[in-house]
Amino acid sequence: MANILQLAVLLQSPTKIFDTHFTMSNKDLKDEVVDETMKNNPEVTSETTNNEASSENEEQEIEERDPIEVLEGKLQGEKDRYLRLFAEFENYKKRTMKERIELYKTAGQDVMVSILPVLDDFDRALKDFSDESDDVHVQGMQLISNKLSEAVKQKGLEQTEVKAGDVFDADLHEAITQIPAPSDDMKGKIIDVIEKGYKLGDKIIRYPKVVIGQS
Repeated sequence: MANILQLAVLLQSPTKIFDTHFTMSNKDLKDEVVDETMKNNPEVTSETTNNEASSENEEQEIEERDPIEVLEGKLQGEKDRYLRLFAEFENYKKRTMKERIELYKTAGQDVMVSILPVLDDFDRALKDFSDESDDVHVQGMQLISNKLSEAVKQKGLEQTEVKAGDVFDADLHEAITQIPAPSDDMKGKIIDVIEKGYKLGDKIIRYPKVVIGQS
């Protein structure tokens, strides 16, 4: 009876038995092909092994290169910091050199300012004695005035250029008073120069005092 039942099962599921057998056969066949390929082609095995070794070496190189990259980054940062400090130092040198030059130019400013009233006195005296230019005393006074003017000029003192008719500029002139302009074209212009102006180098140490016409 049991034999009959087994036979009936076999008759009802022949496809299932065949599929199971075929699947197992395919798996065995693949394993055999792989084994045969490895045996017949040792180069494939060697290449696979080399690829695995290369991957490991690359990982090791990456791990070893990381500290170097960190150090290179720090080095680049120090280079940038050095360049910034160098640029700041160069700017400092230029600034101090410019200040030193200006100091040299204006070192005798106090002395020059104290001499200006003497120059003014010579100008007034020579103007008063302009009609007596042949007098030896006037000639001697003129000689002393010229020598003094030349000496201070060599030290950088210069008279500012200003004359009647120039347009008044508050940055260059000092207005002491205003008077009615004698004509329309003199409105806002300098009518008279009361006191000369001087500059030491490029710095004005005394502004010229002027009278301007009312506009």
